[in-house]
Amino acid sequence: MEHYEEHHRETFKESALEVAAGIERPPVVNPRYKRIKRRAMSAEDYVSGIRAGNITVLSQAITLTESLLAEHHALAQQIIERCLPYAGRSVRIGITGVPGAGKSTFIEAVGTKVTGLGHKLAVLAIDPSSERTKGSVLGDKTRMETLVHNPAAFIRPSPSAGSLGGVARKTRESVILCEAAGFDVVFIETVGVGQSETAVHSMVDLFLLIQISGAGDELQGIKRGIMEMADMVAINKADGDNVPRAELTRRQFLNALSLFPMPESGWKPRVYTTSSTENRGLTELWGGIEDYLKFTKANGYFDRNRSRQAKYWMYETIDSELRDNFYKSPQIGPLLAEYEKRVLEDKISSFAAARELLDRYYSE
Repeated sequence: MEHYEEHHRETFKESALEVAAGIERPPVVNPRYKRIKRRAMSAEDYVSGIRAGNITVLSQAITLTESLLAEHHALAQQIIERCLPYAGRSVRIGITGVPGAGKSTFIEAVGTKVTGLGHKLAVLAIDPSSERTKGSVLGDKTRMETLVHNPAAFIRPSPSAGSLGGVARKTRESVILCEAAGFDVVFIETVGVGQSETAVHSMVDLFLLIQISGAGDELQGIKRGIMEMADMVAINKADGDNVPRAELTRRQFLNALSLFPMPESGWKPRVYTTSSTENRGLTELWGGIEDYLKFTKANGYFDRNRSRQAKYWMYETIDSELRDNFYKSPQIGPLLAEYEKRVLEDKISSFAAARELLDRYYSE
């Protein structure tokens, strides 16, 4: 190397191309930097931060509930248990609609109006995950540019990760944490018309369906089950030349809803036309939500529904824990591949294989 450098200097001694010697490269890490190890937070620390309205601590606590690590799960349950006495004082609203209905823009417009009335709003959005990569865009914070900077609002997207039931359970736990942090209105936005709506419907006080007009047959593709779950329908994007079509769609939905039996709540679902961009119909819609809450609290349905949901999620959690415990059992794990092979080779039926595996599990 030294010989090469000497030859290089001799060759370019009289040349303007000679390269000046470089300076010594500084270290990548500052030698005077000392890493400060942050003290691990206890459940009490998390609860204190949440109760104080610390959004960073709230976000960290929600991350714990979503974690698959056993130690995180145990800590998350302690936090949730301590937050329960401060929860339950919000209105929980589920929001769904076909892709392209403008859910994010709608939530931002309504959310701005709600916070303007003095409420604190939490938006929990369930984003679809790729079946191939298990990744998720989590783009709601990007789409809600105004609301994300609103000090009275908190937006938290969560990936479905291929398990809608699991995400729904974690979302319900997130609702408890948000309520303990002082948020009195909680929006739960779902991925679209599909399986997730049933799970979300079982954790909210009011279910709102967002639909658009001018996209062909407006009722096509809307499942009867979703229609029956809806306490309120908003025909969105009712602006410009689309206003007459939106009004026509509103009447179509009213006619369709009138054919269904009266809901257990005794509330007759209402249909509104709204424009998120022109801020039209949002005041009337929120007034309808307040009417619904007064009505259901007066006839006792609000409390009955909350009690039924609490019982439902107890049994759902039992089912989930039993299923996880079965598949994680050291006795069952090694046998699954063997029984699967026997089923595929028609040496044993699927039902017999399941029965034998369960017998092995119960005999542990």
